[in-house]
Amino acid sequence: MSKTLGLALGAGGARGAAHVGFLQALEEAGIRPDFLAGSSMGSVIGACCAAGMPAREMREALRSLHAGDVVDLGVRPLRRLGFLKWERARKFLEQHISARSFEELQIPFCCVAVDLKSAQLQTLSSGDLLSAVLASGTIPAVFRPVERDGMLLVDGGVLCRVPVRQVKAMGADVVVAVDVLGACRSVERVPHVLSLVARVYDIMDAYRTREEREKTEAITDLWLEPDMGSLSQYRVKYYDEAYEAGYRTGKESAEKIARLLQGEGSDPAV
Repeated sequence: MSKTLGLALGAGGARGAAHVGFLQALEEAGIRPDFLAGSSMGSVIGACCAAGMPAREMREALRSLHAGDVVDLGVRPLRRLGFLKWERARKFLEQHISARSFEELQIPFCCVAVDLKSAQLQTLSSGDLLSAVLASGTIPAVFRPVERDGMLLVDGGVLCRVPVRQVKAMGADVVVAVDVLGACRSVERVPHVLSLVARVYDIMDAYRTREEREKTEAITDLWLEPDMGSLSQYRVKYYDEAYEAGYRTGKESAEKIARLLQGEGSDPAV
């Protein structure tokens, strides 16, 4: 009897297009996930997949995405806890995600976000789907936090870049983690204060993710890091290079995943 497959799709901004390429390769191999968990951009792609959207349609949606589709400057950002509002981003998601609640999804799905009030990681898996996805991708100080069930939620990647524990808890026998950020690469220069803040965040995130990967090694059957070189995650644009990197990773891993689903051993290596 075949085992169930859980995909943990990690945070990664513009590099998240690699998730779409990865899913496309799995589709071509006839491999369908039974459970999905996402963080930040991984939650957007995960929700689309869980709603039944084919990878090729996800790719076209990302290709059509422009900054104006999500950038919605708000007034009094210091009072509102963020420079950008979510109205345009929500409308964009409404156009491409058919389901409006977790209960309407074709594949069980959850996403993670961080509650600023309790300082705790939250796993969202019921109720309004779009608010949960938006919360999971709310970059602190850039977008306004999402208010939901008495919580004030921001980017799940703040505490959990790749939601391995969450997809395992859903019941997955085989857990495949897709980390589109990977190791923190060296840089030649840090040109301005915004890049300084981003660099510090990246270093802390990479260190925390490395520790979490070690702690979850026993429940992770395969940890994958599509190679995208120095491609920036901090852009509102589609990268063909990211998609192709994810597609190559999916092609290279499909046979191994199929073997794992048939119970032929586990290999946590990249």
